[in-house]
Amino acid sequence: MRLNEVVYTDAKPVDGYGPGFFRIGGEVFEGALVALPTGVAPWGGYDDVQTLLDAAKDLDVFFVGTGAEIAHLPPALRSALEDAGIGVEVMSSPTACRTYNILLSEGRRVGLALLPV
Repeated sequence: MRLNEVVYTDAKPVDGYGPGFFRIGGEVFEGALVALPTGVAPWGGYDDVQTLLDAAKDLDVFFVGTGAEIAHLPPALRSALEDAGIGVEVMSSPTACRTYNILLSEGRRVGLALLPV
């Protein structure tokens, strides 16, 4: 078996998560957040549409983690993102973290919005 070391660009991967927190690039963040190649910022949840619109500029895809279980995005949020031409994938937060890390390791321009588990 061949093992390759994963090298990330400037963006930091999700190292772990637990009840109410995420660890990104070795730093712990509490509550909902947005992770981008430029850094990590708090997110106000589904009602905070503008943060996602600002964050998703110049990204290939934007992942939204909906907590412990997958859930539908509120229609107003989904329409705002789609109207802005932003590609959005919705999944549970643990799945979103893993997928984000994989695409990040490939050098893709990805963003991540997470609700805590």
